[in-house]
Amino acid sequence: MSSIVLVHGAWSAAWAWRDFREQLTRDGTTVFAPTLTGVGERRHLLTRKIELEDHIRDICEVLFMEDLHDVVLVGHSYGGMVITGAADRMPARVRHLVYVDAFLPDDGECVFDLMPSAQIAMIRDDVDRHGAGWLIPAPPLPADTPPEAVQFAQQRRGPQPMQTFTSPIELTGRCRSLPTTYVYCTRTNVHDTFSLSAQRARERATCQFLALDASHNPHLTQSRALLKILQTCQSGHATGVES
Repeated sequence: MSSIVLVHGAWSAAWAWRDFREQLTRDGTTVFAPTLTGVGERRHLLTRKIELEDHIRDICEVLFMEDLHDVVLVGHSYGGMVITGAADRMPARVRHLVYVDAFLPDDGECVFDLMPSAQIAMIRDDVDRHGAGWLIPAPPLPADTPPEAVQFAQQRRGPQPMQTFTSPIELTGRCRSLPTTYVYCTRTNVHDTFSLSAQRARERATCQFLALDASHNPHLTQSRALLKILQTCQSGHATGVES
């Protein structure tokens, strides 16, 4: 059975997968949930120089150091940028890419290229006012997040280095042929952050598009549905609600 590597989103870390990871491992699945540089238990490494490429390297090093092959590589939110870069550099180690309400970039694009302009303006203002010009403060969690999850997260979420959103990704295109599943969470925020990425996923021949009735963190609010999707990705394309 293939391994699953879970890549968290912005302002987050491995702790975000804690309960979901426990569910995934009940059937014996091997699961890795690395923390990207500068956040979570690696927040002591936070500097203004951290950019997207550093986080891509983090995941590439996990694949190499753990000698992982046949991997289901899962990226949530900002993690979509990271898994795209890692899969492009090490496609032979990846069986399936899964984007969970995540950015789906093309070569030369950064996070801000994939977001609505009004949301970008809001983030830049927040960085100037509350992030010393280089840190993006963590936004509120979706309203339907379980209270216990909110309490747990509030003690652990930290700011995101601005350069991870502004540095462009460099891709050769080698990841484009990999089987891919895109999970679009239909309970969107006011900006519908991932609409462009979702539309792009719909149009890719190698990508199965699934619409999930969930807010942005389905590993917290629709864990059973997401669990089923990932388990089926281990043997082929996922099953679910397609649109």
